[in-house]
Amino acid sequence: MDPAVLSLLYLVILMIFLGVELIHHVPSVLHTPLMSGANAIHGVVIIGSIIVMGQATDTLSMILGFLAVVLGTLNVVGGFVVTNRMLEMFKKKS
Repeated sequence: MDPAVLSLLYLVILMIFLGVELIHHVPSVLHTPLMSGANAIHGVVIIGSIIVMGQATDTLSMILGFLAVVLGTLNVVGGFVVTNRMLEMFKKKS
């Protein structure tokens, strides 16, 4: 396997473990506001992964780019759903 691809794979695995550890230690009271703020960051991730897919020369890069687009999109949509649910709690009941 190409050393550049292998180092990128190690980097992705490290990012997954780091993300899980960071999210695990965030108090649940702060999780919803942070999720709504992270939607903008994941929008950048989606654009970056679309660029990676456009410049992909091998199948692995195309698969990883597609996976990043799908997971980033799911995260953005989920963040907006949670934010909407949170804002519904603050509306006055009629």
